[in-house]
Amino acid sequence: MPQGIQVKICGLRSAASIAAAADAGARYVGFVFFPRSPRNVAPADAAGLAAGVPEGICKVALTVDADDATLDDILRQVPLDMLQLHGGETPERVAEVKARFGLPVMKAIGVAEAEDLALIDTYSDVADQLLIDAKPPRNAPLPGGNGLSFDWRLLAGRKYWRKPWMLAGGLTPENVAEAVAMTGARQVDVSSGVETVPGVKDAALIHAFLDALHAHAT
Repeated sequence: MPQGIQVKICGLRSAASIAAAADAGARYVGFVFFPRSPRNVAPADAAGLAAGVPEGICKVALTVDADDATLDDILRQVPLDMLQLHGGETPERVAEVKARFGLPVMKAIGVAEAEDLALIDTYSDVADQLLIDAKPPRNAPLPGGNGLSFDWRLLAGRKYWRKPWMLAGGLTPENVAEAVAMTGARQVDVSSGVETVPGVKDAALIHAFLDALHAHAT
């Protein structure tokens, strides 16, 4: 893959998909703790999955407007390296979570138009990383993982924000190289783009996704 580009495979629910992500060269794996998501995993199950993640791969918990009790319950059971806040958490809440739980925090920001980019600077003050995702449609049941992309031209020439950032939203093996070339992203996140049906990852698609980045680099 292009030198320095790191990949996060999110919404993993099986040991086989974790093995595929690790074998393909993913730098991050994500577990979803959001009951309405088809990728939701119970903390007890995630604990077993996390134990099988090879050393050196960052284990990320995706939560949506979770309160302290929920986060306490997850972290009590699951060995994790990072918290991803994918709801409407305010900058103040992001700072609270980071201070209380002592883990790096990634804040997801939905983008549909240029005005949404202002939030990137706002959250750069408090988050360790940012995930720039497609803004979900109004009344969408999920805040992410909808297989939707946004106009990547909005990010062209803007790769030097103050904090590391990750591109998400509708990425697939077919379009990830184009997305990286257009945005200058050095990190990418994929979930639905490597699934056969919602919540079911496919090892061949995981490998194809990372292979597409390898091919882009040559």
